[in-house]
Amino acid sequence: MHIAVAGNIGAGKTTLTRLLAKHFKWEPHFEDVVDNPYLDDFYHQMERWSFNLQIYFLNSRFRQVLQIRESGKKIIQDRTIYEDAHIFAPNLHAMGLMTNRDFQNYSSLFELMESLVAPPDMLIYLRSSIPNLVSQIHQRGREYENSISIDYLSRLNERYEAWITNYDKGKLLIIDVDNIDFVNNPEDLGTIINRIDAEINGLF
Repeated sequence: MHIAVAGNIGAGKTTLTRLLAKHFKWEPHFEDVVDNPYLDDFYHQMERWSFNLQIYFLNSRFRQVLQIRESGKKIIQDRTIYEDAHIFAPNLHAMGLMTNRDFQNYSSLFELMESLVAPPDMLIYLRSSIPNLVSQIHQRGREYENSISIDYLSRLNERYEAWITNYDKGKLLIIDVDNIDFVNNPEDLGTIINRIDAEINGLF
């Protein structure tokens, strides 16, 4: 079984992935942020490093999805291969931070990869307002994220909403994270767990 958690920067994907993995005894697969050799450069010079960063993420997530399917285990994944292709890369292209040539090259590679992998059995989307995202990003204090603008986050949020509205690859669970605190409030986490339980029972 493959569960994936999607959402904008600062929505709480990694934290929720960790908590759900612990509760359900699932194996967590996290986004490669620490070892990513392009992330810091990208946030300082987006236009120069956008293509390199997106290819790195695409390669990393494609490898992850193949491993998930081959393992036969119950796995929860922090962010999906679809978010890069439907949200981050098109946003960089639309902002003029990725050339037409690079974007077409990237899109062609994604389409090939997508034809070879199966979507997650269930997608959990963390919906968040911009003020909540900004607060979370500041709280965790990653230095390379200090330069992320409100405009950039807003553009991503709009694309996330458009993508989720048309998502049809499998079961979808939308969690509004603005008014809940699943980290410090066990009841809020319990509510999410109950909703996931109900969806999973409907999977099989």
